[in-house]
Amino acid sequence: MTYPNNTIDWLKKLISFDTTSRYSNLELIHYVKNFCQSLNLSPRLTFNNDQTKANLFVTVPATNSGQAIFNGGFVFSGHTDVVPVDGQVWDSDPFSATIKDGKLYGRGACDMKGFIACCLAILPSIVKQSNENNLTNPIHFALSFDEEIGCLGMPLLLDDLQQQGIKPDYCIVGEPTMMKMVTAHKGIQVYHCRVHGKSAHSSLTPQGVNAISYASKIINFIDDLAEKLQHEEQDLAFDVPFSTLSVGTINGGTATNVVPNLCEFTFDFRNLPHVCTESVILPIREFIQSLNQKMQAVDNACFAELHQDCNVPAMNDDDSIVLQVLIENLVDEKMRHKVAYATEGGQFTNAGIPTVICGCGDIAQAHKANEFVSLEQLEKCEKFLMDIVKS
Repeated sequence: MTYPNNTIDWLKKLISFDTTSRYSNLELIHYVKNFCQSLNLSPRLTFNNDQTKANLFVTVPATNSGQAIFNGGFVFSGHTDVVPVDGQVWDSDPFSATIKDGKLYGRGACDMKGFIACCLAILPSIVKQSNENNLTNPIHFALSFDEEIGCLGMPLLLDDLQQQGIKPDYCIVGEPTMMKMVTAHKGIQVYHCRVHGKSAHSSLTPQGVNAISYASKIINFIDDLAEKLQHEEQDLAFDVPFSTLSVGTINGGTATNVVPNLCEFTFDFRNLPHVCTESVILPIREFIQSLNQKMQAVDNACFAELHQDCNVPAMNDDDSIVLQVLIENLVDEKMRHKVAYATEGGQFTNAGIPTVICGCGDIAQAHKANEFVSLEQLEKCEKFLMDIVKS
């Protein structure tokens, strides 16, 4: 089989796989796996529960006195899934790459198949260095699934590496940053609260337990807590320098003249890297428990429950100073940036692997119709990665 031999051709091929999160990514993963095997590498796959999606991890070993070294070195990491194109109006087929005016268009072009394409394009060169005993540190590549819907795949990959005793020294997550250095990001937790009340005719309200009213009490508590967070620990390097709580959806009730027996809402908590998440969530749980006692004074079957739907840890910059110093000499801008969105970088730092986010393309283009990455950015990214290898 003939494989692409440059970044642009690789990106065209990657875009042609529809890896929208609701679909399988196995066609792309097996294509990359076969490519790695054609280079005499041994990729590892980790699967989701129903075997419809997989992560891929592969190492180009360093050599020392004829011995292959798999520990240490750098891991270049990117997610293979993309967001849907539903309801978007594109000027071209989103799953067939188009080049125009120095830009390559397609779903995932910048978020983040452009980075993955750069990695795959330089892989043969890195293998050649390894075969010639010129690779002093191993280079690892990690491709994940379901990043877009909660960073669900990467924990499986990291668990597998721990079991295998493989630990890279550093990680570059190639989310689109315009090749600027992002050293920290907030964490995100998403919660689903369901309030179970008791129905009654609205003329007989004391006989019922109004689920919407009790849900509103919890929402008001969350809003008050969110306001307090604005005046607590801050990090002015973030565009929003404090942790945030935000209610996003609510649903409840059947008719105006019926006391509602169910109300559900969701909220997210985006924490600064050094904020203890439990110290914020615990008061909400305690408040809910106090309301449960009031509800059950009317009917024991009434209660509110809180479930966590998503938990992506924050990425801090405490342990990546050495990596930051290296990168500042390889990129155009030495400034360190901190961002409010979450990535798999927090999962790497939690695993004890110092991480920096740096990749091609503009995050402002991600998830939009006519998503693109400039050819100039792809060129810069490829050079950056090769400079990391040489360093």
